[in-house]
Amino acid sequence: MSSPVLSVRGLTTEFVTPAGVVKAVNDVSWDLFPGETLGVVGESGSGKSVTAMSILGLIQSPPGRITGGEILFEGRDLLTMPTKELRRLRGSEIGMIFQDPMTSLNPVLTVGAQISEALRLHDRKMSKDAARTRAVELLTMVGVPNPEGRFDQYPHEHSGGMRQRAMIAMAIANDPKVLIADEPTTALDVTIQAQVLDVLKTAKERTNAATILITHDLGLIAEHADRVVVMYGGKVVEVADVFSIFAAPRHPYTLGLMSSLPRLDVDLARLDPIPGAPPNLIDLPPGCSFHPRCRVSKGRELCRTEVPPLYDTGNGARAACHFSEEVPAEMAVVSREMGARLGSSGA
Repeated sequence: MSSPVLSVRGLTTEFVTPAGVVKAVNDVSWDLFPGETLGVVGESGSGKSVTAMSILGLIQSPPGRITGGEILFEGRDLLTMPTKELRRLRGSEIGMIFQDPMTSLNPVLTVGAQISEALRLHDRKMSKDAARTRAVELLTMVGVPNPEGRFDQYPHEHSGGMRQRAMIAMAIANDPKVLIADEPTTALDVTIQAQVLDVLKTAKERTNAATILITHDLGLIAEHADRVVVMYGGKVVEVADVFSIFAAPRHPYTLGLMSSLPRLDVDLARLDPIPGAPPNLIDLPPGCSFHPRCRVSKGRELCRTEVPPLYDTGNGARAACHFSEEVPAEMAVVSREMGARLGSSGA
């Protein structure tokens, strides 16, 4: 396998609040390889977006602070890089698609002006006319109708889907090596979601950028990701290829996510959610932070007292579970229970 284009090593990001220190990202490590799409999944508050913002150096201080780790982009540590050099990388070699384009786009500048600015900021020799031509090409590439006219319109004159397309155009304007998409289909209806994801897929193919797809939607992960990082309580709890994650998860939290998905072959009145609530990041439970909600732990002392490392589970996969070898058997139990409910439902 080739060397990673981006490596996160032991990243820890905290926020100081009146209630205490929030450990939003807690000793997180993973690699992103050239050309791949790495899916990052987990419940709200699991640390997905904070990891992305840490990579880009966008953690506001105070209250946020990065207290440990390395973020290596082609061997260069972004955490120790001079601010001027980091700004040069943002928007050129590392592109970002934010969750909400309405708040990410400047409301007093036209969409075209903002794309042109992204181009000229990283190419001082580019003329205004050349930037306009390139911006119109980008809007065309991402499927914006009437790109010449849309160029001169403001963000509020665009629909949600059109604004997100403009954000994608801006993110890929300088052919980045890494593209981060943070919940790129938030607040869009299903039809527009599909269109935006097709645009994102096309953009990735044209730029060959390694992509980080941050989402809570496992359907998007199944369709678009090559490998998956599962986060819980600010930590990575499982890393595996996308087929292993869905067919044979090795962490109980991942199994819980799979079990809570709606299915077309089961007619049930309600879904099967993970019991309990996500952990308090100010006061994490001792041992494995998932053990209070875990159906594999069964109250065992090891789970309650020792934080599990990321054990090697084979084929390059890792899982932070003391009893990961028991998860497949528990998955079989879940399947039987689902089958029994299917039979009792008369479907």
